[in-house]
Amino acid sequence: METSAIDDPYPLYLAIGSFFTGEFLYYSFNGLLIIALLVMSFIASGSEVAFFSLDTETIKKSKSGDSGDRLVYELISKPKRLLANILILNNFINVSMVLITTVMVWHAVGSDESDAGVIALTTTGLSLVIVFFGEIIPKVFARQNNLKFAKFSGRILKASEFLFTPLSWLLMSWSNIIESRIQRKGYQISADEIYHILELTEKSTSKEEKDILRGIVNFSSLTVKQVMRSRMDITAFELEMDFHELMDSINKNNYSRIPVFNDTIDKIEGILYVKDLLPHIEKDEHFKWQELLRPAYFVPELKKIDGLLKEFQEKRVHMAIIVDEYGGTSGLITLEDIIEEIVGEIKDEYDDEEIAFKEIDSNTFIFEGKTSLNDFAKVLDIDINDFEPLKGESESLGGLLLEINHKLPNVGQEIAVNNLNFTINSVDKKRIKRVRVKRTQMTKSDKN
Repeated sequence: METSAIDDPYPLYLAIGSFFTGEFLYYSFNGLLIIALLVMSFIASGSEVAFFSLDTETIKKSKSGDSGDRLVYELISKPKRLLANILILNNFINVSMVLITTVMVWHAVGSDESDAGVIALTTTGLSLVIVFFGEIIPKVFARQNNLKFAKFSGRILKASEFLFTPLSWLLMSWSNIIESRIQRKGYQISADEIYHILELTEKSTSKEEKDILRGIVNFSSLTVKQVMRSRMDITAFELEMDFHELMDSINKNNYSRIPVFNDTIDKIEGILYVKDLLPHIEKDEHFKWQELLRPAYFVPELKKIDGLLKEFQEKRVHMAIIVDEYGGTSGLITLEDIIEEIVGEIKDEYDDEEIAFKEIDSNTFIFEGKTSLNDFAKVLDIDINDFEPLKGESESLGGLLLEINHKLPNVGQEIAVNNLNFTINSVDKKRIKRVRVKRTQMTKSDKN
């Protein structure tokens, strides 16, 4: 009597045994290999951020540390070679994962055209896994623990450096050729890209250092009109003063250099250096102090402050008179004003302790109407270019509000601009004196 395959369990046992001794081992081995490669991808991706986010002080200390620290110093001391090694290793790992997974799925579902969609879907899913677990997570983790991660991955990178030496040498040779060609044409990088780089250095850079770096980035784009002290705030002496009146005015103002005008501030005759008066302080009121005047240095409103700084250095002057298109006096700028655009406000013993703004809370301020738009933007951490379509020829906060309102506003009147709400606190017959500013949306720095 014949028995069916169901009645005879031997073929079933044989099939199960064959699966566990052949197919099971095949899929198990490949699965473990993919997991191992994903871990290696985690290490390779994280090491790039870990090494290249180390600050200079940490790198210097690593030189005299333990064996792990010294290995970190050895690798980072050749940054191009290190980067080439990391990129080759990471790409080799990721490509290997995709190939192994594709072959394994192909083996499971077959190579017919009808199964191509399954293979494509699996490859896409693996790519997403690689991006998330092999790129995003390790880079976030390595950024927060850069030195520990660099020490952990150092030996792996050292071993792969030996393995991939021919490839890394070829990659560096090509990059040197490309770099030399780009350097001859000149690099171009936008201010937004530089700001993004500054955000990436959040942990290793203090707020003061960031402010200085931002000042350097903006330095070449600022004009003297944006930085100058307006003509309304210039302290200047009349040419017809007698010597006693002059000395009395000097004692009250505590400036070392003072413009001198004839009849009107638009006719600057020269600059008086107080130190030039020291040998003559005992002279009577008829002393001709006007003979001590030095020539004034005049510059147009649209001159860039980086160019003016070079001229100050070459001509050994510390003050310039800003003139408008008609030759009238628009304002005054000093060497100190220019330097403050980089390092921040410089206070000396004669400076008035009053400031141009008062902070009520993190989003509410009171500003003087004469505050320059450049200073206003720095205090609120906003982009001054946001006001470019609105400000016209104005460079002060009060001037901006006059441009927007088209007339002198009343006390208590509110003006909304972008994400800012302005309330007029004080005005006189000619100008806006004080403004309350409320920020209706947080800036990036507030969120961080």
